Amino acid sequence: MSTKPTPASIQKVERDPNLFVWFLTFVVGGLAIWAMFQKPELQAPLTAVVYLALVLVHILLHWVLGIIASQPKKVFWYVVFQGVLAFTISWMSGQIGVVFALFMGLLGEAVGLFGLKRHAVFSGVYYLTLATVNATQVADPAVIGWTLVGIVPMVIFVVAYVALYMRQAQAREQAQTLLTELEAANRQLSEYAAQVEELTIAAERQRMARELHDTLSQGLAGLILQLEAVDAHLTKERPDRAHKIVRDAMQQARETLADARRAISDLRSSVDFVPGLEQALETEVKRFEDATGLPCELAVLLNSELPDPIVEIGLRIVSEALTNVARHAQATHAWIQVEETETQLCLEVRDDGQGFDPEAVEAGHYGLLGMRERARLAGGRLDVSSEQGQGTAIKAWLPLSLDGVSHE
Repeated sequence: MSTKPTPASIQKVERDPNLFVWFLTFVVGGLAIWAMFQKPELQAPLTAVVYLALVLVHILLHWVLGIIASQPKKVFWYVVFQGVLAFTISWMSGQIGVVFALFMGLLGEAVGLFGLKRHAVFSGVYYLTLATVNATQVADPAVIGWTLVGIVPMVIFVVAYVALYMRQAQAREQAQTLLTELEAANRQLSEYAAQVEELTIAAERQRMARELHDTLSQGLAGLILQLEAVDAHLTKERPDRAHKIVRDAMQQARETLADARRAISDLRSSVDFVPGLEQALETEVKRFEDATGLPCELAVLLNSELPDPIVEIGLRIVSEALTNVARHAQATHAWIQVEETETQLCLEVRDDGQGFDPEAVEAGHYGLLGMRERARLAGGRLDVSSEQGQGTAIKAWLPLSLDGVSHE
């Protein structure tokens, strides 16, 4: 007979066997002692020792069932050995009450161990067969008949009681498991909430850093370049040219202030102060040429009106690239090429300057980092190609679909 108790049944036997086992201990122990008083043969020293030892082993096996049940291969031998013990004790006692108590306890235990399944049926048939053989040995046929009349409803009662008890125990166990899972889920949600909060704060800090860099930092850098140009023109006694740059610087200062206010108010600028990317780039190129005196060629090939977020990101990238050309490249010429395809906007800013190693950019230079972040958040990418003495080329590819644009 193969035995495989269910995990829930095993856990139940391990967790809460005391009530049932205490009941069996008192009933079986009491009936065993009562049988010794009823049958003088059991009072002989050697017989009494053997009889009581068998009863003690039978009771102890009930108490260690939780350990045995955790090893399914041993459960079969437990059932067989307990049946043999109960049969031997009943045969030695010669009392129908002992037969009834021992095998009813084993029947209830089998239902509790296996549930209402095949293994419980096999165990029940085994125990009832042994009980019937015992009954025919220790009692008259008439007594056996009446005993069987009482045993049938008692068996039904024991099975029903144990089944209901198991169902309630499993319900409590499921409720406890659910409670444990809910507590674990609540802890996990709390951890996720903390992680989301940290990520949100980090994303907001990065967004604020980009906004401050693209407004205040770029604006001030442009003003410095224009003031340097004014100083150079005044030194060379060209006041008209210097006066024009001062007017441009004043206009740029106003626009920088407006951009800063929008950033502080957490309003996303959509470049609504210009009609489109091409005109915005023309304005940016003019400022660059006036401030640096470097020629910058602009080539724009657009097929349609671009979404405002794409216009803003493209203009920010070009503006930062030109600022880097003015401040670091030591170039004599710059080129900007913008082209729209079916799915993306391609931007390129080149110069013929001294170049640099993109992998050796020191920490604290947020221009390249900001450009890369803006391209990434738009669902695009940005590459920087540069070598010492070979100039620099910054290329960005931005998807035209608004679905790719993140508003972090």
